[in-house]
Amino acid sequence: MTAAGRGVPFWSPPEVEGSIAGTLAHLANNGVLAYPTETVYGFGGAIDSASVDRLVSMKHRPAGKPFLLLISGSEMIERLGLQLSRSASQLAARFWPGPLTLVLSGGERRVSPRLRGPEGGIAVRWTSHAGLQRLISAMGDPLTSTSANLPGHPAAMNAGEIADEWSAEITSGQIRLLDGGELQASSPSTVVDCTTKKLRVIRPGAIPVSLLRESVPDLIGDR
Repeated sequence: MTAAGRGVPFWSPPEVEGSIAGTLAHLANNGVLAYPTETVYGFGGAIDSASVDRLVSMKHRPAGKPFLLLISGSEMIERLGLQLSRSASQLAARFWPGPLTLVLSGGERRVSPRLRGPEGGIAVRWTSHAGLQRLISAMGDPLTSTSANLPGHPAAMNAGEIADEWSAEITSGQIRLLDGGELQASSPSTVVDCTTKKLRVIRPGAIPVSLLRESVPDLIGDR
């Protein structure tokens, strides 16, 4: 734990390496993980149905509101059976890793239906957070992700905010908290629906739509 007793240190490369064994064991038991990303702190876990159900229950997630998947390399897309169209591949080649979330079709045999959004796809982002990349690579599978906050509260920017709001779950061992320090304020990831012939911006964010259109000129979206 940190000096404040609020989490497992997850800042320097040695700290990241030292956290991995315990984190993998926690995830193997369907535990929920709290961790830093390139945008905000997130909650997540393994992609099996039991782990997803536990995360849904803890967050009181309404039906039809899925989580996204964080990956550490493009090979995970193929392994999950997700489909990258030519236009989606162009965006991925330019903006991944980074704050771009692509909603992809496919994955019916590998991904829990609870992770599928209303447009029928699976939201995926190749994280640019170095420590998280290392952890996901050690897992060998994607990590589910949703903002680490209570409903209606701002997204957490440091481990202390999570410890204050979720102290009972952390103390009981339901949540394992990785302390990656204070994050810099940033916009959320830009989200693009890639399940149709013409790609469509679902949520503007950290990457301006004007930059995305340099790679995909017919991208649908009004910003």
